[in-house]
Amino acid sequence: MKTMSLTAISATALLFTACENPADKTTSATVSEAVETAPAGEAAAGVKYAFTPDSEILFTGSKVTGSHSGGFKAFTGGFTVADNALVGTGQKITIDMNSLWSDNEKLTEHLKSADFFDVAKHPESSFELTGLKNVSGSDFEVSGNLTLNGTSKNITFPASAEVSDGKAKIHAKFDINRKDFGIVYAGKADDLIRDEVVVELKLGAAPQS
Repeated sequence: MKTMSLTAISATALLFTACENPADKTTSATVSEAVETAPAGEAAAGVKYAFTPDSEILFTGSKVTGSHSGGFKAFTGGFTVADNALVGTGQKITIDMNSLWSDNEKLTEHLKSADFFDVAKHPESSFELTGLKNVSGSDFEVSGNLTLNGTSKNITFPASAEVSDGKAKIHAKFDINRKDFGIVYAGKADDLIRDEVVVELKLGAAPQS
């Protein structure tokens, strides 16, 4: 009887772990209508830093029975640095949506379909910086127009950034609501997909050569 009870407890614990929402542990990005950006050529003055190969853009999505992780292998962009600090607006990250990967090959293909990112119709996504506020030390509040699935919204989220020895690093982890970007696929009736998706940015950059 004792063995059966322990087994039942363990099974229950595993069930609750599988049902956890990863977005419960992150800050939700503030979402508003996209804002006008500075004309090309009016970005802040400074040294242009381009992403290094170790940079990562990752995501975690979940449903009732568990979660899946993934990311994008190909993206371009960088930062502007002046006086050893990030500065300015107008900087843009462009993501090749065909480079999407996940922890499940079948899921990867489904995410590329019209149910989710509709990669055939929207082969690129982008994030264009519209605001950068130093809250304190290495802590920043970042705002920008995120264009995803053909929909543009301005999002604001916390990030940490450091510049030293000719290298820049930025890290952010937050969640967005996929339905804000027209991604409304619900999943199976008994295994619904959650609206929140966790996004994690691990970006490094060095001066452009």
